[in-house]
Amino acid sequence: MTGSDADAAPAAGPPAPARGPLIDDLDELEDLKDELRRAARKRRSGRDARFREEAAERIALQVAELVDELELGPGDTVAAYVSRPVEPGTLPTLELLRERSLRVLVPVLGQALTRDWGEFTGVGDLDHRAPGRPMEPPEAAGDCSLLREARLVLVPALRIDEAGYRLGQGGGWYDRALQHARDVSAIVGIVYDDEVADTPLPRGDHDLPVGSVLTPTRRWRIGA
Repeated sequence: MTGSDADAAPAAGPPAPARGPLIDDLDELEDLKDELRRAARKRRSGRDARFREEAAERIALQVAELVDELELGPGDTVAAYVSRPVEPGTLPTLELLRERSLRVLVPVLGQALTRDWGEFTGVGDLDHRAPGRPMEPPEAAGDCSLLREARLVLVPALRIDEAGYRLGQGGGWYDRALQHARDVSAIVGIVYDDEVADTPLPRGDHDLPVGSVLTPTRRWRIGA
């Protein structure tokens, strides 16, 4: 290569994150994921209340910085979720978003596998509808097509790998819902710091990656 050719060559970007093997056998895939889910849930159940509270506050600070970077303002839509007790807490985040006059959507669980989205108007307005389910708004505002309006989509996970693939609770509801998001770059997965997998997670062709990862101490774009 001549000197001029070298000067004209584009700089190499960062290597693409390694993706886990694409597993076609659904039974094998679910067996692998279930084993990882059991380990993740066991680890989460061992965290004490103080750790969870502090992590929830730090997550809210990370989200606040992200909202500022995206220049989200009154009336803009953010899709999020109401965390279960052992999940990285989102209640401080939800209140922060509401206080900024953002329209905040969270899941409303219907019959069987149906899910809609309702507007978060305050923790005091949430209902406990069934044991083991997260708190929910009293009524739905619409179906998953509402995600097209969200400039930011915050989603839960048990683990996330470096390519952005998440280990969910099972059932695939979020993977189906996220197909309605305006762009993968708007999707941010939330986990604890030690739940970022350093090896690729098993995945199927229905699994969708997130665009960014957010933990109590840091956040980054996939592939950046």
